[in-house]
Parts: sequence; C-alpha cells; structure tokens
Amino acid sequence: QVQLVESGGGLVQAGGSLRLSCVGSGSLFSIKAMGWYRQAPGKQRELVAGITSVGNTYYADSVKGRFTISRDNAKNTVYLQMNNLKPEDTDVYYCYADRTFQGWYKSPARDYWGQGTQVTVSS
Repeated sequence: QVQLVESGGGLVQAGGSLRLSCVGSGSLFSIKAMGWYRQAPGKQRELVAGITSVGNTYYADSVKGRFTISRDNAKNTVYLQMNNLKPEDTDVYYCYADRTFQGWYKSPARDYWGQGTQVTVSS
C-alpha cells in the first residue's frame, strides 16, 4: 500500500505563486508515475501534471509555462510549483500515484490518491 499526503495549498492573489508537496509512504518502490489532478465542485477531475520514475513529464495545456512538476526521490516527495496563478486555477488539487505507467491518459483511474489540498486564487 501507498499513502500520499498533500500540503501547500492556500489563498493567493492572481499572479502569485504556490508550491504543492505530496509526500509518499509505504511501498513506494512499486510506483512508476506520480502527478496532480484538480477538481472543481460538480466537475470532472482534470489531469494537471505528471512525472514518471525516470523523469518524463506531462502538463495540461492550461498550465504549460506556469506550472512545474518535480520529484525528490530521497524525500519521497513530488512538488508542483505553480506560478502566475489565475482565478481559474482555483480548485482542490489531488496527488496521485500509479504502479504502472501506461501513458498520460486523462482518466482519473489511478492506483492511489491523496486527500486533496485547496488552492484559491483571488482576482
């Protein structure tokens, strides 16, 4: 089993920055990819960014050039640096982890999830 705990969300003004962290514990040796989704009330969960165990990355078009995903294997942590935040980035952000990597599909069918962290961007 793998447990994921997110942190770093909060309230920020448009144009500001936040860094989300996702700390993993448990059977991390089996994890091949991690990343972030976001979800607004009543909407489907959206894939924001992902990173594989060998460092390949994915970004949604809406965040390219503003968000950066990275990982620190020694700390079992994945980060999402979010710059130039916009009000439309307001969502609950969820960290995920997969035991296999089958490409950057958008479906939220993932092996493990964190509890989510709220990001609110004011205009």
